[in-house]
Amino acid sequence: MATTLTPRETLEPGGAGVARLRGAAIAGVGVSIPAGVVGNAEIAARLGVDGSWIERRTGIQSRHRADPGERLVTHATLAAREALERAGVSAAEVDLVLVATSTPDEVLPNAAPQVAHALGARHAGAFDIGAACTGFLSAMAVGCAQIEAGRAECVIVVGADFMSRIVDPDDRMTAAVFGDGAGAVVLCAIDEASRVGPIVLGSDGSGAELIFVERGDGCVHMAGHETFREAVNRLSESTVMAAAAAGVEVDEIDRFVYHQANARILRAVGERLDLPVDRVVDCIADYGNTSAATLPMALAYSEAEGGLHAGDRVLLAAFGAGFTWGATVVEWGAP
Repeated sequence: MATTLTPRETLEPGGAGVARLRGAAIAGVGVSIPAGVVGNAEIAARLGVDGSWIERRTGIQSRHRADPGERLVTHATLAAREALERAGVSAAEVDLVLVATSTPDEVLPNAAPQVAHALGARHAGAFDIGAACTGFLSAMAVGCAQIEAGRAECVIVVGADFMSRIVDPDDRMTAAVFGDGAGAVVLCAIDEASRVGPIVLGSDGSGAELIFVERGDGCVHMAGHETFREAVNRLSESTVMAAAAAGVEVDEIDRFVYHQANARILRAVGERLDLPVDRVVDCIADYGNTSAATLPMALAYSEAEGGLHAGDRVLLAAFGAGFTWGATVVEWGAP
């Protein structure tokens, strides 16, 4: 099943039922990654393979890894603070903080209220969202809906995961794939059509046995071949659906920012949809799969490389455990 969440008109407060157009836009993006870096050679030696084997299978050369004493909340806060600074928005203006993560520092409390407190967002509501690697996009859907409904003016959306916390270092399927990091965007209200297009979300619980973390061993387990096939299918389908919902053709999209799970997945989706290689963002080599953090990290990477310009149409799409998936087309920048 898939749902499409679309912008609506809202009623002007005190305006006797007069409708006004209200939308959401991405006003700033930020990122924070641990300083520690683990290259392929270290992992390959433990697994009994060579580093080139890892890169051929995943496209990954290195990944950032948090020290045991580092906190996810710290990096989520740093990413959010950078996004606020780049948006020119103060923490006092934030109405809602959303943190998408599968690896919080504690079972309770959630990461989001701790991030809001660290930022000084004293009047903001805050809660976590769990949708695995699709979590950031799911949080975007919630944040945009709050703004479009007139219930919030400014929302911070953070994707943050320390995947090293749940990876078995001796598992060939996962040990080399995952990394740690955090990224964030600031969503602001605008008095025009939303610059975040309809968000297509989908799920299929029959795939729950293919990527999972049990409470017993606390490690992620993944059936790689089946997950690969499903990811390519769902990312391709949701790309077409999101473009149609936004009223644009796929070839009119300037940048394709997919969940950075595996370089082979990116290539397969690009080939299936006949996408120009230079329009598909691929930054997995230096970061690995950071789960909910990959989309905002890829946005920050692309912007830093000069690949994003005001008015660009940007496709965001993700696929994760559950199975969950989603996509949207964003007009980059805020008025």
